[in-house]
Amino acid sequence: MSYLVLARKYRSRNFSEMVGQDHVVQALTNALTTQRLHHAYLFTGTRGVGKTTVSRILAKSLNCQGPDGNGGITATPCGVCQACTDIDSGRFVDYTELDAASNRGVDEVQALLEQAVYKPVQGRFKVFMIDEVHMLTNTAFNAMLKTLEEPPEYLKFVLATTDPQKVPVTVLSRCLQFNLRPMAPETIREHLTFVLGQENVPSEPQALRLLARAARGSMRDALSLTDQAIAFGSGQLQEATVRQMLGSVDRSYVFRLIEALATGDGKTVVETSETLRLNGLSAASTLEEMSTVLQRMAVAQAMGTATDDDSDPEAQDTARLAALMPVDETQLLYSICLHGRADLGLAPDEYAALTMVLLRLLAFKPQGTLPTAEKKTLNRTAAPVVSPAQAPVPVSVRAPPVARASEAAAAPPVVQRPVPSSSAPAAAIAKPGVVQPWEDEPVPPDSVSVSSPVPASPQSPPPGQVLPVRESARPSLHSDMDDDGRPDSPDGYVQNRPLALVESAYAATKIVAVPVHTQAESRSDVTAQQVPHALVPTEDGDFWYATVQQLIKAEAINAMVRELALQSQLLARDTDQWILRVERESLNQPGTRDRLTAALNAAGHDVKLVVEIGRVNDCPARRNTAASAEKLLAAEKIIFDNPFVQEMMRDFGAKIVPGSIKPL
Repeated sequence: MSYLVLARKYRSRNFSEMVGQDHVVQALTNALTTQRLHHAYLFTGTRGVGKTTVSRILAKSLNCQGPDGNGGITATPCGVCQACTDIDSGRFVDYTELDAASNRGVDEVQALLEQAVYKPVQGRFKVFMIDEVHMLTNTAFNAMLKTLEEPPEYLKFVLATTDPQKVPVTVLSRCLQFNLRPMAPETIREHLTFVLGQENVPSEPQALRLLARAARGSMRDALSLTDQAIAFGSGQLQEATVRQMLGSVDRSYVFRLIEALATGDGKTVVETSETLRLNGLSAASTLEEMSTVLQRMAVAQAMGTATDDDSDPEAQDTARLAALMPVDETQLLYSICLHGRADLGLAPDEYAALTMVLLRLLAFKPQGTLPTAEKKTLNRTAAPVVSPAQAPVPVSVRAPPVARASEAAAAPPVVQRPVPSSSAPAAAIAKPGVVQPWEDEPVPPDSVSVSSPVPASPQSPPPGQVLPVRESARPSLHSDMDDDGRPDSPDGYVQNRPLALVESAYAATKIVAVPVHTQAESRSDVTAQQVPHALVPTEDGDFWYATVQQLIKAEAINAMVRELALQSQLLARDTDQWILRVERESLNQPGTRDRLTAALNAAGHDVKLVVEIGRVNDCPARRNTAASAEKLLAAEKIIFDNPFVQEMMRDFGAKIVPGSIKPL
């Protein structure tokens, strides 16, 4: 008997054997039990998740006759009747599978639909299963629309596709759609354990984890890889042989690289990368494994605990690295590894590219970061560490008057002092003019003092003109003002802040004049404010302007040749040679220059052109611009000098929209 591969041997025969698609199984089971059956089903999902398997199970459920031959529609097909066995073996005449990848034309679809007029021969229902339905042509889709919308009561359509975006909406609206999800690695590993137990094949748990991750959500791929691993390992699955077969990088190298990056050990990073090169391990696989580990580290850092079960030997290493590397570095390294995979194909040597990707984190490593396990939360009540130049100078506060002595005795005065946040530098405390957070702290009445920042001499004065501050322009912090224009506070406090500190803030306040840009009232103002390189008319410029206008009027030049003539300046002219100058190198092309020479020769100027690059002061384009500007200024002057316009602007504040005036 020939060997049957695991993917076919362990294909699910009923809904109870389906793995990882509980949402689809539950919906179809309830529909079959309650007899609420749709006439068309669409199963979508990636390869190897069970689309064809679900279709066959559904066909058996619709046509199952039971062991005694008296069965009906059921969610649990018997698997022993003639209908069930024939569908499993592909011999059931009323179950038709059409591969749309090789039968995508309208003729094949019409041949299939011609069978729809005939009732079932053996079963209860005819079932048309079209696999990879998105490969059908638009004509084929249109041919099946009417039958798909209103099929006979004995006909059921089952469509399967890996790309539902390519299926027309007219087909989607006629079907009941189910999305089969990719399977989790844990689900695949459990199913592989069951299959290998049935096959009596010894296996290591870590080898199964490698196969489950390599399958990428496809159970068929997992079983196919398991077949290959059994043959590669001579009938047993071991981690070393499976890793060698898959070309996967040993996680020990990944853990070593991440630990070296966390501690800033560049030498270990380079040596480990060289070891990977000597062992012939894939650079892309290395970055992929690092991304997986970093993702688990980020989850562990967010949750505070490891996410995997204790049976995974890599869980402890992942938790250790999660505590060693700061959270921001974990996110940065994860992003670098993801984007670094695209750089491998650009470098001449993928291992050199891998080394550069790994060293990129060390180059952009945040300075002064500590491992998560060693980070300490800064105490808000602790005194900030500042330099002597930035240290605050104590200033005594006026004692409250006798009239409020009872209030002072009843409640101790409150000292307001700035407290830095954990992320702000300590130097920010002494910055004048900046409101700092305050913290209330009761102190004895006889020790009332406050620290006031001393404004340091600025390293670089702010731009603009420094204006003097008037006493009356100070913001009012208290409703009562004394004769000097200062806040009158008998108890020495203004809005719960010491008066001495408020006065010190007043003394440090400066107002800086900032240049203000005003909108131009007319185009003439714009011309006066923004003057480009001035036009300097020359005698050769007059001649060149007339020549170019003659060529343009005769339509002798166009496109780039015309642009070269308009943007160039005639510097000198001889009997057989003219010298032109342009500012843009892109205009000085040999073909363009030759076509302009030919146009001049045809116009009667038998000369040779020499074009150089430099600043242009007189060219036809600039003359045209100047002429247009003069016409526009003249038109604007006519409008602005109009008495009615002036009256409207004076009495009603009317304004002329810039750019709305055009010369005739």
